[in-house]
Amino acid sequence: MATRRKSTNRRKPSPGGRRPLLALLVVILLIAGIFYLLERVKSRIPLPPPAPPAVMERQKIPPRAAETPVILREYTSVVTPPAPKAKPRQRVTAPGTVAIVIDDMGSSMDEARQLLDINLPLTFSIIPGLAKSRAVAESVHAKGRQVMIHIPMEPKGFPQRKLEKNGLLLSESNADIERQVADYLQSVPYAVGANNHMGSSFTENSEKMGVVLKVLRGKGLFFIDSKTSPASVGYSLAKKMGMPAGVRQVFLDNNQDVAAITVQLEQVAAVARKRGSAIAICHPHRQTIQALAAAMPRMQREGIQFVAASELVN
Repeated sequence: MATRRKSTNRRKPSPGGRRPLLALLVVILLIAGIFYLLERVKSRIPLPPPAPPAVMERQKIPPRAAETPVILREYTSVVTPPAPKAKPRQRVTAPGTVAIVIDDMGSSMDEARQLLDINLPLTFSIIPGLAKSRAVAESVHAKGRQVMIHIPMEPKGFPQRKLEKNGLLLSESNADIERQVADYLQSVPYAVGANNHMGSSFTENSEKMGVVLKVLRGKGLFFIDSKTSPASVGYSLAKKMGMPAGVRQVFLDNNQDVAAITVQLEQVAAVARKRGSAIAICHPHRQTIQALAAAMPRMQREGIQFVAASELVN
């Protein structure tokens, strides 16, 4: 029997098996080409400019390079320099002249020395007949300060309201009043003027005040109305009689507290700056002396001129 011979020829692949691969390759190339074309088209379309920041629109500042910071301004047309730092408000120092009269002097030399130590013009009004009246007058005059007579006069409510034994009363005769005023001049040497101590009732009486002012005028003294009564005729009557006169504007120490007295001193300064001058009256209380010693040098540096009372009568 004949043996079958093995075929040595391999079967060739059919051309139809390569077609799916070629088709897949073509599809991939087409997709890549489409994406390429889309990218080319996008690159040729101009992009819209970015919207300017809101702060630039509000202030009309042109856009700057990215690396340049935007500087905010309050004004668009003119660049103003920064405002200088505010300085502390300085106290007004307009000119003003002040006379301070210290009433009720004559009972203590120590009070007089403390007031003289302030070393600024003060006028010392001394009640006649007190234990140290003459000694205070002499000491004050020796220091170059001015002396006045603080004439005790009847107040409203007398005799319930106390008055010095040598005080002037409405019930007295004109001759007695004239004699008492002459005695006052003897007990207070170097006096150049006078003002009323109390006297809210006496100073309202033109007849009795006329007697007092006649004696003062005859000795060349001026008169300052302490204005213990708003109805006082002292100042107006003195002017009618042709004698130098003035009127008190501020009481300093009705409230005997250092802070309150300092406030009153500022009030005197304000009046003096407004009117040109002012007369203040106070008393030798411990708190008053303390306030004067602290405030007067400062007020002088601020433009207040302190003078004797005689310089502010007219």
